[in-house]
Amino acid sequence: MDRITRKELKGDKFARDVGLTVEYLSEHRRQAIRYSVVGVAVLAAVLGLVYYRKQQHNARQTALTAAVEIHLSPIGPPSSEFIRSFPTAQERFSAASKAFTDLVTKYPGSGEAMIAKYYLGTLAADQDKMLEAEKWLKEAAQSGNANYASLAKLTLADLYRWQRRAPEAEKLLRSLIAKPTEFVSKEQATIALAELLAPSNPAEARKLLDPLSTTSRTAIGRAAMEVLSQLPRPQ
Repeated sequence: MDRITRKELKGDKFARDVGLTVEYLSEHRRQAIRYSVVGVAVLAAVLGLVYYRKQQHNARQTALTAAVEIHLSPIGPPSSEFIRSFPTAQERFSAASKAFTDLVTKYPGSGEAMIAKYYLGTLAADQDKMLEAEKWLKEAAQSGNANYASLAKLTLADLYRWQRRAPEAEKLLRSLIAKPTEFVSKEQATIALAELLAPSNPAEARKLLDPLSTTSRTAIGRAAMEVLSQLPRPQ
């Protein structure tokens, strides 16, 4: 599972601010103007809610950043007083798992909690805790954030592949091909599907890869060529 986690996690981005507080103010602006005395009270309440939401958002982002930093901390003796490290990988795993779990518990339903679930899934997979990994990745895959949901589906498909649950993996990958995202492109999902089908249906795998291997100058082309080179030659 190391190939799944390390490579994907390096490209992570945090959830974008969708501007809920601005929309809330806009929706209540006319009401606040229409009623003078009541309007002032309403506006004050709205501003209080906006401030609270802003503070909550900042707290969630801080918690997520701290958890990710733990997850990416080096193993071994400290190289600097400003860089946190852990004596063993197991100690780092335990600390990261706690940080992400605390975030999920404290801010359930938030975008940051959903991202934390994805990390918890990959951490569990690294520890060969496959039932736990599947649980977290499924929850992340059902999230409303299409980008992180797609990343969770891709990782979950790889987990199913190694568990010899090909039909479930294929279903996930075909859904990603049908609806690609910024985090998981159609080409990336296609290559993953070809890898899955290669042992049982090399002809179909080749059919999927041929259009992507027309040039080796791109990362997609090189990846397609690599998988193609491992397929048996057609008779």
